[in-house]
This record gives sequence, structure tokens and C-alpha cells, in this order.
Amino acid sequence: MTPTQTADIVDLVPQPIAASAFAPYGQLIAATQDGALFGPQDAQLVLSAGTPRFYIMALSRREPVIRGITCHVRVTQCLASVGGVPWYLLVAPPGDVPDPKRLAAFVTPGNVAVKLHVGTWHAGPYFAPATCDFFNLELSDTNETDHRTLPLDRAYRLVYPPATA
Repeated sequence: MTPTQTADIVDLVPQPIAASAFAPYGQLIAATQDGALFGPQDAQLVLSAGTPRFYIMALSRREPVIRGITCHVRVTQCLASVGGVPWYLLVAPPGDVPDPKRLAAFVTPGNVAVKLHVGTWHAGPYFAPATCDFFNLELSDTNETDHRTLPLDRAYRLVYPPATA
């Protein structure tokens, strides 16, 4: 698409996130009892390609029109809002090029984190308040050496708060 062309906008209404629906893209991480042993309910992380980085991103609300989508092919990524704010994420399954027919949008409650599979395409997080902080776990150089962004053939607009909320 050239800078003078306008993309057709496709509205995506986020569905409430559920483990089964999110499984092609990643894993939901919810609270577990203190002392519980490591198991499949815990984030299955891939952080062996570098130095892990856990930080809090301070984000400002941006317009929910998505013209590009990103993936990381060396690392899983974990995201969670700080302070219980619900948030929205656009995803497509891992692969060489994201399939626009397999895009999905999810609304994630503020008490749930997501772990994205290695290579999962994603755009977001998006949220309704003016600002929101997010916990982020990736590698120390993910944004420099493992940040592949591709344009989408069409622009997608997350519709939020979702009509179902």
C-alpha cells in the first residue's frame, strides 16, 4: 500500500479471552496458590537465546487502528496490565507471514497475563484509559534484534470496550 492509498478498515470486536481460544497464540497465566509446584498452568517460557528482561512499560492510549503486526522468533513474551486494567490484543498464529483470515482479537481481564508463543504475531496492548502500565517479560535485546513487523493488507480497528462488556 502506498502512502496515498487508504486501507479498507475491518472492525474486530474482541472476544473474552479463554485458554482454548487463545491456545494457537499462547497461554493464559492466572493466579495459583502459593507453594504450588511448577506445571502446565505456569508460563512455558523460552528465554534461552539471551538475557531475560522483565520491566514495566509505561504506555499511552493510542488509536486502535492496526496497520502492522509484529512477531519475535527467538523468545516467548509475557504481558500483563499493572493495576487490574482490562486490555486488548490482536494476534495471529506463528508462521512466516500472518494470515489475515486467522487474526483474532481478545479482551483480557486485568488479573490475567498472557504468554505469547515464539513467533506469534501481535499488535497491542490496547486499553481504554489514557495511560496504562504493563509488565513485560522478553529478552534484553528483543526490541533491537528480534522485532519483525509487517504491514497488513488492510487496516484493522479494535472496537473497544467490546459490545459484549
